[in-house]
Amino acid sequence: MQELSNQILDDIRNKFEQIEECPVQGKRVFFENAGGALTLKSVVKCSMNYAAIPDNQGRDNAGSHELVKTIHKAKEDMRIFMNASSGQFFVGESGTELLFRIIMNACLGTDNDGIVLGSTVEHPATRSACSRWSKISGKNHVLIPHNDEKGLVCSKQYSKYITKDTKVATILHTSPVTGMGMDIKKIAKEIKDVSPNCFIIVDGIQHAAHGQIDIDSYDIDAYVISPYKMFSRHGYGLAWISNKLTNLPHDMLIDGPQETWELGTRDTGAYATLSEVVSYFEWLGEFFTNSNNRRDKFLAAGKAIHKHEKSLTDTMIFGNGNIPGLSQIDKVNIIGGLDNPAREGLVSIYVDDMPSAEIVKKLNNEGIRTHLRKADHYSGNILNPLKQDSCVRVSLCHYNSIEEVNQFLIAIKEICN
Repeated sequence: MQELSNQILDDIRNKFEQIEECPVQGKRVFFENAGGALTLKSVVKCSMNYAAIPDNQGRDNAGSHELVKTIHKAKEDMRIFMNASSGQFFVGESGTELLFRIIMNACLGTDNDGIVLGSTVEHPATRSACSRWSKISGKNHVLIPHNDEKGLVCSKQYSKYITKDTKVATILHTSPVTGMGMDIKKIAKEIKDVSPNCFIIVDGIQHAAHGQIDIDSYDIDAYVISPYKMFSRHGYGLAWISNKLTNLPHDMLIDGPQETWELGTRDTGAYATLSEVVSYFEWLGEFFTNSNNRRDKFLAAGKAIHKHEKSLTDTMIFGNGNIPGLSQIDKVNIIGGLDNPAREGLVSIYVDDMPSAEIVKKLNNEGIRTHLRKADHYSGNILNPLKQDSCVRVSLCHYNSIEEVNQFLIAIKEICN
């Protein structure tokens, strides 16, 4: 049974554009949320409004003053939403660009020796940046092997590789291929216990749409998201960095403010859409708490999202009544195992003797949007150890329903027969 009532789910779905229909394909189920979540209607309206404004920030006129207020409000909204009592937020080209820039500065801002530590489960955004800048800064890049069976890496695995010479460390919050979440708090503690001055940088891009971000509890130095995967739009990324990381040497204009990490005039509309996303989470949380505290509402929303998405993935894996789940369909293999508590709204599968590309195409013909992941530079780190050239990624979000999961299960069983 889905965790959100039918009425609440209807209200949620009414907040999003193209929830049931693609303007090109027509009616479809959207199970490609890891590739980019659906966009809030309020974000689309907000983007249109800000796209028409000719003013820039930093001018002495009423329009410019209002833009500055919008930016300050968005940063404060994100501070409360992500529970970051210190440090700063800023936007960049994309989540990937921000990860590269932050990792570059962390590597160059530490001594020219030591270790840059990451894991094989990570997205190439962090692995590639660490590979490049570790060499340039005279450090060794060490990758911790992840658990292929569970599709994740844990604090105990990190603890075997951490030394006092670990200068920079990266952590993936949630894998966009396996769907498994990492325990950021435990991993960061293992790192800081051995190397307290290590810069810890977290890729939160896949995790963000599922809520429950708590920066103050992590003891980290950077957290990066891609807002288009959190109900906003393409064209920018968002980063939080600690005061310690803020003060590292970084690209900036000569004689400009020392703490500024943004390069050039950013889109105020991008900031404004973040406030729309935060407002949505606050609205959702009000269904599940009587508290007037905003942070309490965000926590309540995150818990509700997690419970609902778990009910969806459990149904997908174990079935619903007389509709068999993926675990009951011959030749279907589920990456990360059947009952994995780290799973966050995503199930990746491969089918014996059937190309994943063919499955994705057949599902699409049935009006069910999924995605093919190949053993390439994006997903080879997950698929190659499993000796698979590809998989089908089925990624859900809290606005998806049990009925949509049922539709998927009926279609995939027919395809596999």
